Amino acid sequence: MQSFRTEIENPVVERDIIELERKIKLFKDGKIDEERFRSLRLARGVYGQRQEGVQMIRIKLPYGKVTSDQLLRISDVSDEYSRGKLHITTRQDIQIHYVSLDRTPELWAELEKSDVTLREACGNTVRNVTASPDAGINPDEAFDATPYAHATFQFFLRNPICQEMGRKFKMSFSSTDDDTALTFIHDLGFIPKIKGGEKGFKVMLGGGLGSQPRHADVLTEFLPVNQLIPTIEGVLRVFDRYGERSRRLKARMKFLIKDLGLEGFMDLVAEEKKALSYKTYEIDTSAYDKPVAAPLTEAPEVIIEDVKAYEAWKATNVFKQKQEGLYAIGIKVRLGDFSTEKARALAALIKKYGGDELRLTLRQNILFRHIPEGAIPFFYSQLANLGFARPGYETTTDITACPGTDTCNLGIASSTGIADKLEDVLVEEYPEYLNNKEITIKISGCMNACGQHNMAHIGFQGMSVRTPEKLVAPALQVLLGGGVLGNGDGRFADKVIKIPSKRGPQALRAILDDFKANAGNQDFLSYYDEKGQRYFYDFLKPLSETDNLVESDFVDWGNDEKYIQEVGVGECAGVVIDLVQTLLLEAKEKLGNAIEAFEGKNWADSIYHTYASLVNGAKAILLSENVKTNTQANIIAEFDKTFGEDAVLKVETSFADLVYQIQNNEPTQEFAEAYIADANAFFDRVDAFRKNQLAHAN
Repeated sequence: MQSFRTEIENPVVERDIIELERKIKLFKDGKIDEERFRSLRLARGVYGQRQEGVQMIRIKLPYGKVTSDQLLRISDVSDEYSRGKLHITTRQDIQIHYVSLDRTPELWAELEKSDVTLREACGNTVRNVTASPDAGINPDEAFDATPYAHATFQFFLRNPICQEMGRKFKMSFSSTDDDTALTFIHDLGFIPKIKGGEKGFKVMLGGGLGSQPRHADVLTEFLPVNQLIPTIEGVLRVFDRYGERSRRLKARMKFLIKDLGLEGFMDLVAEEKKALSYKTYEIDTSAYDKPVAAPLTEAPEVIIEDVKAYEAWKATNVFKQKQEGLYAIGIKVRLGDFSTEKARALAALIKKYGGDELRLTLRQNILFRHIPEGAIPFFYSQLANLGFARPGYETTTDITACPGTDTCNLGIASSTGIADKLEDVLVEEYPEYLNNKEITIKISGCMNACGQHNMAHIGFQGMSVRTPEKLVAPALQVLLGGGVLGNGDGRFADKVIKIPSKRGPQALRAILDDFKANAGNQDFLSYYDEKGQRYFYDFLKPLSETDNLVESDFVDWGNDEKYIQEVGVGECAGVVIDLVQTLLLEAKEKLGNAIEAFEGKNWADSIYHTYASLVNGAKAILLSENVKTNTQANIIAEFDKTFGEDAVLKVETSFADLVYQIQNNEPTQEFAEAYIADANAFFDRVDAFRKNQLAHAN
């Protein structure tokens, strides 16, 4: 395991991996609190599974872009450290499962050889930046959002302002007003616009799903592209300082905006302007403006034997690009799961005959890009050999589902099992939906909505139900009426009724049959609005009865054994219980990071590390006095309130004045140096206070 240390060229990455290895050892030796270690490993893409003793690894792939070399590397890693399976997520990541914790540093080092990271794939960080998979090739786009998504990923990766926020933070970039990147459900979402010949974005702020979905507000109809990074930084700084940290269910940014109001929130963002790393930030797009290179090899001619099947596939899975003569090919990946054997075959195809690039989609599929028109029959034949030539790419028959009870601690009922069954129902009984892109069906195994069920036209959420005899069976909440409206607008589905899981197919049939019989020429949402929630409740109610369940109703989809509801502790960046000494050590580590950044002449990073060290140090001392806090701003205020007159801890003016220098100074060398000196003096006082405190405690 030691050899990987010398094989990584980037010293920052190498240090990250060695630090993970060191912290794993400290944790196993009982020298790090379990909750603190969880926070660290989550921010390194290491996520606990439902199965004890193994980890899920989330591989962060910005906007879903993967080259052939990267796909081969990921496949090698899955074979070596996991089980040779890959899972595409709704955030365009790849997950592998059943990995030993001890081997995660080595696994990460292998991925980095192909510039693939785990950093901040989970945890209270900026999660994977998503984008429409057709960004850069869509004929209707104002401009390619890809370089802006990439710049956002690069700028905020390892950025000190977003390493330990109260909760996760999600951003997306759509290619067009169709809003296929779902900006209205994101903390920040961006839609390309042109105004007076200038590039910019419509910006959506404060959206989210979960048990309490919130539609994002329109922050601005037009933000010039050189204001993208400064705007995101200002928003993140405010979320980091004022976001909830004690009550996990209220810690997402949507709740902060709800409490402060959009205007109040943006007033706080304006206060951060002086402290920003950049007042404007120009993003170089030249690498993305070049003509698409021709494939290495011209695809051989093939004879299509089943022309009808080929044409059906082509009608739903092939799309003309804005680049003349080039096409994109959509690959329907059932439930986002595929083997490394197939992944290697796909990598070989795009490297030799395509543009050496694919995009993972938000609906858990794959999009090949830059395929010459003459190569389409060849690609069809090759994909058919792999079982990847099924029509219906991102149509109604293409159901989105999270892993649910297969591997997730929070899963209540199976999502993949019922999704599998519903896809069979659609393909076999409702073939007309192979060409329907209007209606979406999404499934989540719990209320957290990783499968995005509560923004679908037809959604299902995993639950449980009790019979009159107090027996427990797996169940589904049926939701109707959600959808993407475009240009940042969307709607959330209504909860209609809860039914036993095994009746999910009957419910879907009933809904689609009624739609066909009674919608007339209306689209699904108009039909739903006309009929109303009660209408659907009434005709689905017979399916909700629990006094007539049979033995099979107590066995969940995809399982052989009787259902037992088992919900573990969630790993989605849960709030931790900090020990005083651990917090103080971490606070001083942050000050060490500040000094290191200063020596590297990264003044803004140094200043924010210093700020974080001061806040964490104050939190530790407040905790030692049993003072509860829930935001960074609250920590600062409570420190003055609690220790303002303490002979040892009292600072020259106030702790708030000391800390909030960050808002009142430009990020210069002089201020960074002075701020570090102030922090060192503060920790001298903290150490003296803590020494005296412990002496009296004994």
